[in-house]
Amino acid sequence: MIVRQFTALTGSRWYDRLMVLAAVDDLLFSSKIRTTAKQAGIELTFARSPQDILEQARTLRPSLVVFDLNSTKTAPIETIGALKGEPGLGATRVVAFASHVHTELIASARQAGADQVLPRSAFAANLAEILLSSTSGSPDHTR
Repeated sequence: MIVRQFTALTGSRWYDRLMVLAAVDDLLFSSKIRTTAKQAGIELTFARSPQDILEQARTLRPSLVVFDLNSTKTAPIETIGALKGEPGLGATRVVAFASHVHTELIASARQAGADQVLPRSAFAANLAEILLSSTSGSPDHTR
């Protein structure tokens, strides 16, 4: 099923490898992302500090970077801004999620350059589609 979804969403063969970088330190969401990525054949790397996120993004050139806006360790708003402002990384697709009650945080993420900001519940419910659609926005998505 995941393979069919991948092919339908991306038009690519299921074995074309995607790279997703996750700036998530919540154990429940980390586990859910890891499991979903594995099922879809997507390469996944976690980074848990602003410096590590930027270094991994420079090295791996991911097609998608996922941010947990409620993380205190990753400075998500500042890191999204730095990622989007860096030459060669500005086109990297960024999806962020947060509790729906944190409206200022959500607005700040959008202003910093996040391509999509979702409530935690919507992110969890649509995780496979989000990861599988990570071919959008990056010319180097088959690493």
